[in-house]
Amino acid sequence: MNEYKELTWQGLWENNPALVQLLGLCPLLAVTSTVTNALGLGLATLLVLVGSNVTVSLVRDYVPKEIRIPIFVMVIATFVTMIQLLLKAYLFSLDQALGIFIPLIVTNCAIIGRAEAYASKNPWRQSAFDGVMMGLGFTLVLVLLGAIREVLGNGTLFSGAELLLGDWAQSLSLTLFAVEHPLLVAILPPGAFIVMGFIIAAKNKIDAVRQARAVKPEKTVTRARVTAQ
Repeated sequence: MNEYKELTWQGLWENNPALVQLLGLCPLLAVTSTVTNALGLGLATLLVLVGSNVTVSLVRDYVPKEIRIPIFVMVIATFVTMIQLLLKAYLFSLDQALGIFIPLIVTNCAIIGRAEAYASKNPWRQSAFDGVMMGLGFTLVLVLLGAIREVLGNGTLFSGAELLLGDWAQSLSLTLFAVEHPLLVAILPPGAFIVMGFIIAAKNKIDAVRQARAVKPEKTVTRARVTAQ
């Protein structure tokens, strides 16, 4: 149980692939103009992470070390192709919105890194859980970044949710304030770099405060003076 707690902490915060490892930044900064796009890409990445981690863990004893990286990439590409075909079949509008960034999940260093660093050395159950936590941590950063950019750029939240969740999700769309002209800095990739920098800075600040509180002040030793009577 302690191992699962550690994997949860590592994936969601301590070793978050987006905030700490700074992996997968290309789709993270390009697609997260809305919450819907961010959530769609995040869930796709999570599914690929789990599938590839489980598969790599199951075949780890049969793959020669010399060719393990090409094998891992082939496994990841297989799951990415499956996810893309499912999107085209059932969520075509979302697939069009995400565009080339679904196939680019194959080159996401976070997925290859977890396959090499963890899944290839651990049983499939722990590897599956590691994939869930790492994917969930990545997805949460995507959604947070997408929410901030969507609110700053268009004054809306959950715009286009029906692309991912169906027609019933049109009621989830919120207009927080009217925007006559969209704030292009927030919508375009330069705005994503700026917002991402603030998010990373906030995490570093929280970590610094936690470490400062964890350090106990040194105990002062008081000496008693003994006087002879």
